[in-house]
Amino acid sequence: MSAHCQLTGARPSFGNNISHSHRRTSRRFDPNIQRKRYWLPSEGRYVRLTLAARAIRTVDNIGIEAAVARIRARGGRI
Repeated sequence: MSAHCQLTGARPSFGNNISHSHRRTSRRFDPNIQRKRYWLPSEGRYVRLTLAARAIRTVDNIGIEAAVARIRARGGRI
């Protein structure tokens, strides 16, 4: 599964681990990506979305119809 959110566009960011001796090694900060299935009443079908945990809360607030409209406005395919 690719580590990006369809709604917010959250992708991994990169940084460094810093040890006690202050040596730096590369690391990656991944978003909390979940696959979630929603019923889309306007199309009469289920859609499976790859969302960050923060985006799941956004869908709960704005509704699935508005969330799908935002994803399609960003050029996403559902």
